[in-house]
Formats: sequence, C-alpha cells, structure tokens
Amino acid sequence: MDMQTLVIHAARQTAAAAHAVNPPLVRTSTTVFDSYDAYKRAQSELVFDGPRYGRSGTSTTFELQRAMAELANAETCVATGSGLAAITAVLAAHAGPGRHILVSAGVYGPTRVFCDKELVPSGTDVEYFAHDADVSALLRDTTSLVFVETPASLTMEMWDVPAICAAAHERGVPVACDATWGTPVFFDAHALGVDISVHAATKFINGHCDLLLGLVTGTLDALAGVRAYCDRSGTHAAPDTCWLTLRGLRTLAVRMERHQRSARTVAQWLRSQPRVQRVLFPALETDPGHKLWRSQFSGAAGPFTVELAPCSEATFTRFIDRLSLFSLGTSWGGFESLVMPAVPHHLRALAIPADAPRLVRLHIGLENPRDLCDDLASALTA
Repeated sequence: MDMQTLVIHAARQTAAAAHAVNPPLVRTSTTVFDSYDAYKRAQSELVFDGPRYGRSGTSTTFELQRAMAELANAETCVATGSGLAAITAVLAAHAGPGRHILVSAGVYGPTRVFCDKELVPSGTDVEYFAHDADVSALLRDTTSLVFVETPASLTMEMWDVPAICAAAHERGVPVACDATWGTPVFFDAHALGVDISVHAATKFINGHCDLLLGLVTGTLDALAGVRAYCDRSGTHAAPDTCWLTLRGLRTLAVRMERHQRSARTVAQWLRSQPRVQRVLFPALETDPGHKLWRSQFSGAAGPFTVELAPCSEATFTRFIDRLSLFSLGTSWGGFESLVMPAVPHHLRALAIPADAPRLVRLHIGLENPRDLCDDLASALTA
C-alpha cells in the first residue's frame, strides 16, 4: 500500500473487536495469563508485541509498535518514554568498558551530553566524526556501534548513510540512525542499510505537541539488546501516550506534505532577504548536501537553519522577540512554527563574537506560509 493509505490502516486489529474505528485504550499494571505455559512464553526476551507486565506494554502499545514497524519496513519496534530515552537505550545497549562507539558530529545536543557525561565516564570510548569523514578508517576492532543523525540537528549537514552502513557492515558493526527529521514518510532508513532506526515520536509522528515518546525499529535480533535495556531500566512508554500517538500517526503523511511545501516556500523567500546570508536546508539546490538528500530522502521536513548577518546581542534579541507567529521553543514537528538559536549544547556557555553570523533554526508549521514570511520580514526589519 501507499504510505498515505498505510498510515490510516496499519495496526487496527484490536479496533475490530471493540467495534470501533480506533484501537481502544487499554490501561493495566498487571497482566494475567490463562496458563503457566502462557506465562512462561510471555517471559521470553524475544517477546516484543505480547503482554508480559504493564510496564512492557498493553495491546495499545503493541498496536503502535506494529504500526511503526510496518511504516518503517522493519520486523519489530520498541516504544520508549521519550525520544531521548530511545536514543540512550540504543547507545547504552552497545556501550561498556573497552567498547568504541562512533557518533556523527552535530548530533542532537542531549545525545552528545549523554555520551560525554554517562558513557565516557563509564569506560566507553566515544568518537565524533564529520559528515565527510572516511568511516572505514575510523572503525576499530572494539567498535560496537555507529550512530548517525541525518541531517544534523542544527547545521543540517547530510551524511552518506549507505556508504556508512557498507563500511560498518564489512566489519560486522551495526548502524543506528536518528531518523526523526525525515520520518518513515520521507526516509526509508532500513532500505539504506540501517540496522536500528530511532524516532522521537514526540515530534512529527504525534504532531500535536502534547506528549513525549520514542520509537525504535529494526529486526528482532538487532533490537534484542535495546529491549533488554528497556526492561532493566523501565523506559517503556505508557499506554495513554501510545494511544495519543496512534491518533496523530493517522495524519502523518498529509501533515508531512504540508510541512514540506510550506518549508520550501519560506526557505526560498528567506534566500532573497538581504539580512540572510545562508539558508541551510538540504532540499534547496544551493545546499551542499542537496545531492545526498535527493538520493536518500523522498521529501523534506519542516525544520531548517538560517544564517543571519553578524549583529549585536541586543539586535539579535530584537529579532527573536519581534516574531509573533514563531514561538521560541526547542522542539519541532508540531502544528505550530518555532524558532530557536542554533547553538550546540557544548558551545552555549561561550560568548558569540560580534562579527560572527547568527544561526537560528526555524520549524515551519502548518500556518499559511505567506503569514510566516510576513512575520519574519517584520522581525528582520526590527
């Protein structure tokens, strides 16, 4: 089925039993079993989509996991309490003293914080690599995982995912990818060779800015360690959150098309503004990563970064505060447009030189793009 059809019809098995169009919300802390044999089967570490205990999920959880696995062309899925919980579960499952993990530079800020503050002190060697690095030369006998996010959270740099996967797999190393920006609608991570795909469903997949959720997809074997880590750490998602995410999932394809269309309109308009030096958006033909984007993605999401001309802190503050349709916030993927200074976590304590360009990340929501351009024009004038 086409993706637009699939998001509507995937994972609605329990809806039929309830004579409802939507799967029912099932809450429970304790799962009961008809027999001792059924109980023993449920305790198997390979059980991903069956009841074990409330923390591991109810039928609502399993419906969402099945839907996401189907959309991502994957065998299975694990839902976690947030996007960051999904990322840390993947990293922690492959970490440990003496192990080496390669992580793409420019990765989501909290991902880097977790690596630097949790993994490194516990003995994992974490190495960051640039988008144009030769990954095959960086792999070691102790490398346990390559983790990449494409495009980069703030700089929008693109990574050559198939080349990274080919180099890693030649050495028997799995590849995980934070695919939140593209979602399965625009980015088929597993078809490109990715073993573990991570999504902050908080963002586009839910789309309503009212929950936190993470989703991890892959084969049963690839996610065995991740599932075990989630069981040990209790990072599973609550059924209420899964039900809300299923609600949002049904409109994912149409929302992504609208985000893409509006983002292209606003990005093209910004390119013509004298106070804008660059628009960092892989979907633009002028972007250095455009060729890679075109070969790996079928569309472009709403967030991109804008490089403003150098200005004082007071001038930059006036620009941010003058915006009325763009709310100041650090997330993206919802119905509303957002703006935030595009400064990496590990550099935020440093003063920005007066002659340095100012980077801001915009998320283009579902408003009329003409209104968004008018709002930006007013702020740039201020």
